[in-house]
Amino acid sequence: MQALTTFRHDAALRRQLTANLSEFEARTQPQGELKHAAVVLAVTRYGDEAAIIVTRRTDTLRAHTGQWALPGGKIDNAETPATAALREMHEEINLSLDAGQIVGMLDDYVTRSGYLISPVVVWNDTPWKQLSPNPDEVASISPFSFSELARDDSPLLSTEAKSDKQVLSMHFQDDVIFAPTGALLFQFREVAMSGRATRVLHFDQPRFAWR
Repeated sequence: MQALTTFRHDAALRRQLTANLSEFEARTQPQGELKHAAVVLAVTRYGDEAAIIVTRRTDTLRAHTGQWALPGGKIDNAETPATAALREMHEEINLSLDAGQIVGMLDDYVTRSGYLISPVVVWNDTPWKQLSPNPDEVASISPFSFSELARDDSPLLSTEAKSDKQVLSMHFQDDVIFAPTGALLFQFREVAMSGRATRVLHFDQPRFAWR
């Protein structure tokens, strides 16, 4: 696998991301009693650069209100992670893509709140101005640029009471995004952008995300 040499949202970037992800053996986890969900890391043009779409959850949702997230949600009966991820992305941010835009998968991540998350990476050519948040679920959508993903001061690792694992977060503008979303963004950086087969399941979440 090879690291990216440019972050421009173009055909060369898509080929390199696809190549890196195809060489990576994404690991699935047993569902057991966990609720299965899928999320999307959508590689989107923002200005001249590529960015991943991140959302801010509304304060009216039953859980994880106001937190940073990736588009996605629970997998319905008979759905695959890929079909669920694409459906949820359309419902949340008005972005409709087909399976031909999927460029790869990352590792499943198990959350403290009882979810098994399957991350799907997609390529998006839809202009940013055409995206719109569903106000029932999404307060805002924001671009997490590749240059910011590549910041030398990310990830941040910290400790949490009652956990023997490190908590991972990623700098995002003047804020930070914690695992699980932060862990998936970090793995995308490592695998798709940097060509490193890095695992993230061993990173924990902050206490406020445990429920």
